[in-house]
Amino acid sequence: MSPEMLTLFMFSGLLIGLFMGHPLAFVLGGMAVLGAWLGPGANTLGIIINNIYGNAMDNYVLVAIPLFILMARFLNDSGVTEKMFDTMRLLLANLRGGLALTVVVVSVLLAATTGIVGASIAVMGMIALVPMLKYGYNKQLSTGVIMASGCLGILIPPSIMLILMASYSPVSVGALFAGALVPGLMLGVMYALYVLVICHIKPSYGPLVPAEEQAENSTRELLVMLGKYVLPPMALILGVLGSLFTGIATATEASAIGVTIAFLLFLIFGDRKASTCYNTLIEASKTTTMVMLVLVGATAFTGVFSIGGGMEVIHEVVMAMPGGNVGALILMFFLVFILGMFLDWTGIVLLSFPIMLPIIDSMGVDVLWFVVMVAVVLQTSFLTPPFGYALFYLKGVAPKGVETLDLYRAVIPFCALIVLACLLMAFFPVLVTGLPSMLIGY
Repeated sequence: MSPEMLTLFMFSGLLIGLFMGHPLAFVLGGMAVLGAWLGPGANTLGIIINNIYGNAMDNYVLVAIPLFILMARFLNDSGVTEKMFDTMRLLLANLRGGLALTVVVVSVLLAATTGIVGASIAVMGMIALVPMLKYGYNKQLSTGVIMASGCLGILIPPSIMLILMASYSPVSVGALFAGALVPGLMLGVMYALYVLVICHIKPSYGPLVPAEEQAENSTRELLVMLGKYVLPPMALILGVLGSLFTGIATATEASAIGVTIAFLLFLIFGDRKASTCYNTLIEASKTTTMVMLVLVGATAFTGVFSIGGGMEVIHEVVMAMPGGNVGALILMFFLVFILGMFLDWTGIVLLSFPIMLPIIDSMGVDVLWFVVMVAVVLQTSFLTPPFGYALFYLKGVAPKGVETLDLYRAVIPFCALIVLACLLMAFFPVLVTGLPSMLIGY
């Protein structure tokens, strides 16, 4: 089979398998086997097995993934998240749209401590959506801000997506964490400003918290709650990112520090039951297994695709775009956006990076800037139908009356804000490269 036909066959088969409802990891692995048999030959699979072991299973950096996942589970099961939300909600009670703004603030904190989108959206959906609808908040604003803010978990460090990206690119984890921090916080600020502006223009979208509920807690009580439920997660953020950015620890070592702090928070705020701790370990193991299986399948897929000549086909198509490097970059970002409608971030990163990064290197484009741009574009992979995972996460915990069509409409303004953030990063690359150059001399 020619490289052109192999490219068409493998990507068509990938989409067909996903539309049939099969798990991504097994679709990738299955298409790798079929592609090897029809393309370069079955002997290719021996090379692919060696690649899987050498590039994935023997990669020290990837040890941080299960540790950060475990950190997230300990923090989530400690119960401090719900108390942190309630504290912030009361602190912002006098601000129109304060509940929605609280969702953004708490989601940013969760993103910097858990990094798991499903957990953030599910938690926010359960503890924030019902009160927002109860107090008369606009349905689309309520659901949209929960989904968009929850997706910041894959962008704001420490993020398992950024670790995976670093392992497949020449950029270090520290540089990538520093490069993604400003764009991630910038998106959070943009979401917060959108909430404030829309609630100012349309006051009915974000009513104030009732005065009688505000009167239940004094200023002193609110300050105590702030110190008790908000500062500990901040200590976790400082412990992980501080040890990494100051050079005290590598990403893997920083993840171990995060697990230790999260476990202490679990002992302080959680129920401290052995059964809860056991379930935390089991759930973390399930998530880690899912990520690793996708990694194995994607490594096999891209390996067969590369040996079969598919990389050259994609390279020729990209470089033939009008507009030179700008046209090629727009095409690559557009392809990432389209893939986001069908795949989750794991599959997109593992499929696209082996194909796109060599092209980026030949173009002379800053790899750090490109990788962070892809990370920002991938925010949309959770929000865009038909397979937007954020839509399904929130739908699973949403009360009656919240329909799927409401969720589709709710993400439109936030997708527009993500595009705006990409444009700002394109015109002002210092938003990405500035902090790494200051902290680690990138």
